[in-house]
Amino acid sequence: MSGWLRVRIRAALAAAATLTGKRFGLLVASSVVATSAIVAAAATNQPEASPLASILGHSLAADHTTPAAVRPAPEPEPEEAGPAAAVEREPAPAPEPSVAPAPEPEPAIVPEETPPAPEPEPAPAEEPAEEPEAAPAPPKPEAGRIKHVFLVSLVSSGYQAAFGSASQMPYLSGTLRPQGTLLGNYAVLDKAITPNGVAAISGQPPNKMTKEGCPVLTAFPSTSTTTKAGIVTGEGCAYPVETQTLGDQLEAAGFSWRAYMEGMASPTTGEPENCVYPATEPETAVTGGYSSQLNPFAHFHSLLDLGACATDDVPITELKVDLKSAAKTANVSYISPDLCSAGVAGQCAEGEPTGPAAADAWLEEVVPEIVGSPAFKKDGLLIIAFGGVNPPSPPAEGQPAPPAQPNPLRTGALVISQFATAGASDGAPYDPYSLLRTTEELFGLGQLAKAADPKTKTLAPPLLGENGGA
Repeated sequence: MSGWLRVRIRAALAAAATLTGKRFGLLVASSVVATSAIVAAAATNQPEASPLASILGHSLAADHTTPAAVRPAPEPEPEEAGPAAAVEREPAPAPEPSVAPAPEPEPAIVPEETPPAPEPEPAPAEEPAEEPEAAPAPPKPEAGRIKHVFLVSLVSSGYQAAFGSASQMPYLSGTLRPQGTLLGNYAVLDKAITPNGVAAISGQPPNKMTKEGCPVLTAFPSTSTTTKAGIVTGEGCAYPVETQTLGDQLEAAGFSWRAYMEGMASPTTGEPENCVYPATEPETAVTGGYSSQLNPFAHFHSLLDLGACATDDVPITELKVDLKSAAKTANVSYISPDLCSAGVAGQCAEGEPTGPAAADAWLEEVVPEIVGSPAFKKDGLLIIAFGGVNPPSPPAEGQPAPPAQPNPLRTGALVISQFATAGASDGAPYDPYSLLRTTEELFGLGQLAKAADPKTKTLAPPLLGENGGA
């Protein structure tokens, strides 16, 4: 059993003890063993499920099979003595000697001694057959020169509001923009938040339910299948256990990941809690607070059933602690503010900055902690991207409506790193699949679902110093 699998099983058992009924605690605890074999085989590309099934099968056979009893052979009965045996016989009279003289005995013929036959020489011992050499283990993925990735996900009010000449985010466009590379044609897949987050960590495309925000973690129907490209068909919010994520890939390769969610707390106690999502009842919306729409990791059974979500999907209050040392900082950190700080329109308290202004204020507070951390300074990459789009704001009374945007899904994004060109612009058409593919390639991983599409653009080559990159 792989070390990764042992770690995940221990984490799953620990996580199951903390889950409530609302959060599938019983389901998590009961499905650990079966899911462990499936996910380990898929994530490590090793047939660990078969030996496990074999061991369980032999164990069950030993418990339920009783060998048949062998009846001992009967002992032979003693023979009974007949009446004749009891009568003593008289000895026969000796014959009288004959009158004729006995002939002289002939000399005995002594046969010649026959030499003993030679003992057969022992046959040469057969040399044991050589055992076939075990196939060499596949090389372990290795990270390039970037070993810490920080992905910040916000909600956009349009490209112009973020990076235009009349930007409503002066810290992003004025202070941070000159420090990194602007992805001018970065665009989301849908205006809704949930499908873009799901795509950025798994490569799965939007479906009707994710576009509606998944107020309940509805499973995919039993008729759903997975295509050769790894795309789950049908509609649903809780992806099957076989559907892999970036988190699964990183753990299988020996890397670490963490998701930091602002305001994430138990819906019953209000205390900070890991991996909060709506299980059987619709999520109760809290204005400006946490929402599972912002948390894509809670939509995958590969993370829910094995406990990774319960251990690595945490409140944002843990970010400061983890940033204090490079050893504690995960290889990949996914960071999401709450609905107000993410820039969702109408989610902030009256009188406070809202929309892009609220997101900009949040960036000004959090980004300095990230770029000032030991991990970022050593080998880090910060991506500030948008995972959703607000509907257009109605014009003020008496003001003309703003001109329609040619591509309302275009939001732009910013990449900051010592390995990225400061002040540069990249006009390639990037999207959430590009974020996934870029991260996978930075750590030497394969591509999941739509991230493997040849049309999906990647930022990795120049960041890794390839294709003429610095």
